[in-house]
This record gives sequence, structure tokens and C-alpha cells, in this order.
Amino acid sequence: MPTATKDLYEILGVSRDASESEIKKAFRHKARELHPDVNKAEDAEEQFKELNEAYDILSDANKRAQYDRFGTIPGAAGGGSGYVDFEDLFGGFGGMGDIFSSFFGGSSRSRQTRREGRDMGIGITIDLKDVATGTKKEIVYDRLAPCSDCDGTGVGEDGQEITCPECGGSGRVVTVQHTFLGDMQSASTCSVCGGSGKKIEGACEECDGQGRVPDRQRVSVDIPAGIRDGQQLRVGGLGEAGMQGAKAGDLIVTVRIEKDDHFERDGDDLHVSIEVPMLQAALGANITIDGIMDDETIKVQIPQGTQAGDVVRVKGFGLPRLHRSARGDMYVHMDVRIPKKLNKKQKKLAEELARELGGFESGDNVPLERLDDIFRR
Repeated sequence: MPTATKDLYEILGVSRDASESEIKKAFRHKARELHPDVNKAEDAEEQFKELNEAYDILSDANKRAQYDRFGTIPGAAGGGSGYVDFEDLFGGFGGMGDIFSSFFGGSSRSRQTRREGRDMGIGITIDLKDVATGTKKEIVYDRLAPCSDCDGTGVGEDGQEITCPECGGSGRVVTVQHTFLGDMQSASTCSVCGGSGKKIEGACEECDGQGRVPDRQRVSVDIPAGIRDGQQLRVGGLGEAGMQGAKAGDLIVTVRIEKDDHFERDGDDLHVSIEVPMLQAALGANITIDGIMDDETIKVQIPQGTQAGDVVRVKGFGLPRLHRSARGDMYVHMDVRIPKKLNKKQKKLAEELARELGGFESGDNVPLERLDDIFRR
């Protein structure tokens, strides 16, 4: 980790008592200088990575407290959007570096810029117990967020927004080309205002007139009980911020569910396999197993004469149905176990039982492995 032997506050150029706002501003200013799109030094990429890692720690209250106390953060390398599987659905964001690339490309100097913010996508992983109970997950990701200095307008403290003098506020410019066939007109997006019809005089220095800045966002997402693998949740307005107050995109969260070691999901139903001793299978029994919910127990009635592979259905102990109070069912699969070793008394009793059930002559030895065949009749 490049920042391991360097002072993170020094990398960002702030004091150790700097506020969260000061740290954010310092990072953005430094990032503009060091980003590989601007900085042509041979080690530009490494410098930007180092800066990003420093910001990753100092922008998180818990990590910063650990760093202040111990001078390092175990496993802190990677930063940025390494908290989640980060997949921009519509355009290639992959971390703070790409966010800054988009920021540079969307500055007030760019002439053909999308004004509305794009949707952004993130993938998170939960376990089956989270599906059963529902959960809340904090997501940390990088995006272009509304600039706090100008409230997202792009207008500086002494600046103002005026009607674009080039297009007269229409956002389109008509040009006339004289040809031997006559005059031909064509309309195009105004290169001065980018199609907005407005021009800013005295742009905000923090966002360069865009009304948005690269930032690290933390948001808690409610994941409902019963959600399916691959299902998406839409969080309105938390995608890429629009330029100069234009509509923001949404954050689209794709939920992935880890495979459980004990239960297998089938829609809203659950399947589980249990070991059943041979005599319990033969005689029948009532047993108790753990359910998917915390401290939940399920009574399972094993019918007399249960065979290996038989399934008992227990209603209402599966997963919750999405946005409903009802639950699916639990299917309990029977794995009948034949004992591998018997003492003399047990073996004698087993032989007597085998002869009583038929199929063996008196005096014959009854191999233990053949007991399974007896109970499968």
C-alpha cells in the first residue's frame, strides 16, 4: 500500500483536525492536479492512486479514527468503490478515477455534454438469512454529486446566469450554407451554452460551473424480505447529478444472494436434508430442526416406514413472500442412515428383525449392509 509509510493528512494537504468538508475539498483540488487526464508525469497514475487511498481512509469516520490511533488501517488498500461490486449501467464509471474523467469531460468548457445525470448501478451480496428477515445495507460509492458551494447551480458567489447571447436562449444555432443548389439551413446544439439556452458569468470555482463535483456517497438501502437473486432496487436521485441543477439519475442496486450451506432456495420454498437413524425411519418419530429465522424451531413428523429420499412438507416455514406476510413451505429430505457397526447384542436383534421381516433363512448371517435392502421393501 503506497500510503503505508506516508502521512495521509500530508498527502491531502490538510491538518489533522480538518473537518469532513475540508477533507473533501482538499481531495477534489488535489485530484484535479494529479489526475492522469491532466497530470502528464510518468507517475501520475500512482500519485492519483495514493491520493485516492488517503481520501478513502480520511473520509470514513471509523477508518480515520483507527488511522489516528494506530497510524495504519489493515486491508485499506483499494479504496474508492471497492466496498461493493461497482457496475455503471450506462457508461463506464469504475471508481473515483473514472468519476474525475467524466468530470473533466463535462466541464463548462465541453460543448456537447449530457445535462441530465445518468443512472448508476451497484451490485451487493447478501445471505439467505438477510432474505428471510429483510435488512439494511450501507453502500459506499463514488459519483458526481451536487456541489454544496453553489447548491448545484454552477453560479459563483458574485456570478449570475444570463440568456445565452449566441442562441438567444433557444439552445440551437441555425447556420446557412450557400451552395450552387441554393441556400441550405442546418440546426445544431449551441456550442456556447451546450443547448441549455443559459450562460453563467462568474462560475462557481469549486465545480467549474457544472453544479456538480466528484464525491464519495454513503447511502443506506432497505432490502425487503423475500427479495430474489438478481432483483434490482431503484433509489431515486442518487445516481449521477445533473449539470447546473438538471435532473439527477437514479442508483440501481442489483442484489445477489450467496448460496447457503444448509438450506436450498426454490422460489419462496426452502429445502433441507436431515439425517434420520434407521429405527426412527422404520418406527416413525417426531423431531425438531432449526428454521431459517433466528431462534426458529420446526417440528417435523417422520412417518413410519420412511425411506431414504422421502420428503416431508412443513407448511409456512419457507421464506417470506415479497411484500406479503405469508411464507413459503419447508421441504425436509430424509437421509436414512444405516449404522456402520453393531455390538453383539445389536447385531443379534438386527438378525432377528431381518428374519421376522422375511427373506433370510434361520441360521444365515445377515450382513449389516443388507439391512438397508430390508427397510426399503
